[in-house]
Amino acid sequence: MQDLTIGLFQLDQVWQDKKANFEHIAKQLITAPKLELLLLPEMFHTGFSMEMSCADDWQHSQGLHFLKELSQSHQMAIYTSLMVKDGSAFFNRGVFVFPHGEVVTYDKRKAFGLGGEDQYFQTGNKEVIVNFLGWKLNLQICYDLRFPELVRNRISQEGEVAYDILLNVANWPQKRIAHWDALIKARAIENQCYVLGCNRVGQDGNLLVYNGHSQAVDLIGDYLAAPHEQEGLYVVICSVSTLKKGRKSLPFLKDA
Repeated sequence: MQDLTIGLFQLDQVWQDKKANFEHIAKQLITAPKLELLLLPEMFHTGFSMEMSCADDWQHSQGLHFLKELSQSHQMAIYTSLMVKDGSAFFNRGVFVFPHGEVVTYDKRKAFGLGGEDQYFQTGNKEVIVNFLGWKLNLQICYDLRFPELVRNRISQEGEVAYDILLNVANWPQKRIAHWDALIKARAIENQCYVLGCNRVGQDGNLLVYNGHSQAVDLIGDYLAAPHEQEGLYVVICSVSTLKKGRKSLPFLKDA
């Protein structure tokens, strides 16, 4: 297990234009520093849309093909989500792409009823934790963040903590950004883990405004990367020693 270098790409997504988003992401990463893992906002190549014609066929996904090529060329893992049609159902599907091509999927478990997501997308029903370079990463998408019961950290009978980092990719609007800020800190403190949230900026096709606030918080609730409101790639390093020392000095999880 080593320290983990992670990039949060706070992107101004082009509404329902996959090609434009592919080109913009690829261009911005040309001069990026070496990363082990990159996060992109929710529904990375369309924005948070209910236009089902934009959904990728899961078996022939343009978005997944792009992510695999990007991951391989930069030799880094990528986590984001995209809208897909799998069989007869539609999903807001998280994808964790390894540089060697393996893909782990996570289907968003809490559909955003206020925005009508529950009328179009089928929800997932299971927690997904990915093992990557010795770290255990719990995958989430946007609205999931409001539901702490989904990701309650715990210690096994063998003394192993379930996960080390909670990853959330989002299209979380400016008008509720104070909730995003508070919930990220709460999830970090209560689960004694790092929490990294990657949000978008700009305005979408529904005229919703997004001001980013992508951030990384440690198990004490302190910022590794404080919220910003400009598009950009924000890089953080998650420290093994900080995590271990923090859990040892404050052994709260054993009482959960």
